[in-house]
Order: sequence, then structure tokens, then C-alpha cells
Amino acid sequence: MTTRTLLLASAGIAMLLAAPDPAAAQPVTGLYIAGAGGVNLRQNQDFRSPVVTIDDDSGGGGESAAAALAGPGVGLGGSVRGHLGHNAGFAALGSIGWGYGNGLRAEIEGSYRNNAVRRLTGAGLSLPVTGTAHTYAVMANVLFDMDIGQNWVYPYIGGGVGYAWTNLHDVRFPGAFSVGGTSGNFAYQAIAGAALPIAPVVGLSLTLEYRFLGTLGGDYGLRVPLPRGGVASVGGFHTSGQHNHAGLVGLRYAFSVAPPAPAPAAAAPAAAMRSFMVFFDWDRAVLTDRARQVIQEAAATSRQVQHTRIEVNGYADTSGTPRYNMDLSMRRAQNVAAELVRNGVARGEIAIKAFGDTVLLVPTGPGVREPQNRRVEIIIR
Repeated sequence: MTTRTLLLASAGIAMLLAAPDPAAAQPVTGLYIAGAGGVNLRQNQDFRSPVVTIDDDSGGGGESAAAALAGPGVGLGGSVRGHLGHNAGFAALGSIGWGYGNGLRAEIEGSYRNNAVRRLTGAGLSLPVTGTAHTYAVMANVLFDMDIGQNWVYPYIGGGVGYAWTNLHDVRFPGAFSVGGTSGNFAYQAIAGAALPIAPVVGLSLTLEYRFLGTLGGDYGLRVPLPRGGVASVGGFHTSGQHNHAGLVGLRYAFSVAPPAPAPAAAAPAAAMRSFMVFFDWDRAVLTDRARQVIQEAAATSRQVQHTRIEVNGYADTSGTPRYNMDLSMRRAQNVAAELVRNGVARGEIAIKAFGDTVLLVPTGPGVREPQNRRVEIIIR
């Protein structure tokens, strides 16, 4: 199955499982875990290797292989340069992270990539090669979830830095020459993907991702066969940085996503109660021109009817953290109360309360920007 087929099939499954579900909406708030797997493509790597010469007469006829390793029989001359080609392989990763409720996420990721080495080219040669390249990486990533106004898909982008170890396992060239060993170096990556909430399981999302992982170069050991038996190990096989392209399908589970809260039971209105609603822009507590008109109407009404008190109750939608929403709803209520005072209402008649996102006019899950929930209600009793 090709990478394209795999991604298209996964997207089709996601469309069947996902539905507009406010309870599963982004951005992620709090702890989450994720895992993914898929196809990994590794670009050709440049290499530089010393030219090895073997003196068949060195050390005498009775010299052991062990002595030959330490003797002058292996010589190094100049260098040869070329490219290592790889077959398509696979990648797998797992991560644990924290969402801040504003679209930003930070996570720690561990990953593994495996690609067979297939061919060496250079110096006019093209030689088949056997062996495997294993890459292990630990990365620290920062990502940003994008709310595009659709409850069924949430694109995200990100990047990370960390450290990667690459093991060249038994990479053999014609003539019994081989390369092996492990080399570690700085690693970096770029991430682009989309999360598709799975409606039947609150907090669970299918993820489709592209990840680019790059590392700096590495140094490995070159093993050379000796004429009288044995192997000489020499250093100096250097590879350029590797560039990996992975197409991944995975799952992410956010622990703090709760099911939609049931609509609050409507209280029977008091006979003498008058209510006025003031709405606000997203993440703002500034009064609009329309809001000032509503407040003027409320102030005028309070002078025309008998009343015992005036309640000013502030609310917020669920797009921020609970603490932030509580503070924001209080600022909104205070601004409305101040405008009532400017319109002739005595400050002592006003009772201010903040409810944050605990009482929603339109029930939603966490992380939803709902204009009807960004409000202050003026109640004249």
C-alpha cells in the first residue's frame, strides 16, 4: 500500500467516525497523549570514506589476525565520496503533552525510524548494499492548533528540536567491506497535520500528519577484511545529515475534554423581572456601540419601574481556560455596571457577579468560540 493510499483510506475512516461534536472541539486544554505510525522516506545521504589499502606482505606469514589488526598492514589514503540510497521504511512515535487552551501545545516525543540501505553510488560506481539504518530521536515540540470554524477538522503546525541516534546495522558492500556503529547528533523537525475528532469517544481524535526530521552528520566505523583472515576496523566513514519525510496516521487523547453540559433548567421568571442582554467580541470586554444602547435602555427602564435591585451577571464562552474565563466575565460585568452608573443608576443598587463559562446560553464543549455565550445579563428585579 502506498503512502497516498494509506492517507486517503485513513481520511475516509475519519469522515465516517467524526461528526460535528462540540465536546471534542479544540483547542486542547490540559494533558494529552498521542501515538502514530506510517511510512518513512529517507533521502540519499552523502558520505566520505577513506581509501583503504592492504599490504599482503606486512607482519610475516605466521602473524595472527589479532596482530594484523594492530600492525601496519592496513593503510589509509585519500578519500572517496558518494551517496547512500535507502528503501522506503517505517516510522513510529509516541508523545505526551499539555495544551494551554489558546491553541498552543507543548510536548515531549520519542520516535523510531527504520530504513534498509539499498545502494552505494560514487566514483563511477553503483553497488548494491545490504543493511539497515535505525534512527531513534527524543524531541521537544511546540505546536499550534488552528480553529477554522469547523467542528470536524482542526489543522495544526509545529516544530521541534532534540537529539537523534542513528545506528548503521551490518551495512555491507561487495567485497565484504562493511560499516557499522551508532552516532548521535542534534535533530530538528517540522510538523503539519490535522486532527479529526471521533464523535463516539469524547476527547479522542484521529490525526493525519507529515513530519520532516533532519539531523546533523555522523561518523561510523569501517570494517575491512584482511588477506590472511580477520577484519580490520578503521574509522572515518562520515555521513552527511539525514532528511526524513514521514506520512503518519495516529490517535490523540485529551484527558480534560468533558461531555457537553446539559442546558441549565430555566427558572420561572419573576413577575416584575426585566432582563437585558449585552454581547461582546471574542476575548474582549470593551463595550460596542450596540452594547451602550442596550445599557441605556436598561438604565431608563430602571427609572420607570419599581425595583429592589439590579443584577449584572458576566459570562464567557469556553475558548479559554476556566480561570481566564472567570476573570474575563468579571471585567465585562464591571464595564457594564460602570456604564449603568454613567447613565444615572446608583452604584449601590447594582450587584455584580461573574460566572465565567459555567452557565452557557448555548451549550458547547471546551474550546468553542460561541458569540451567544460572550455576554452580560442585566436583570432588574
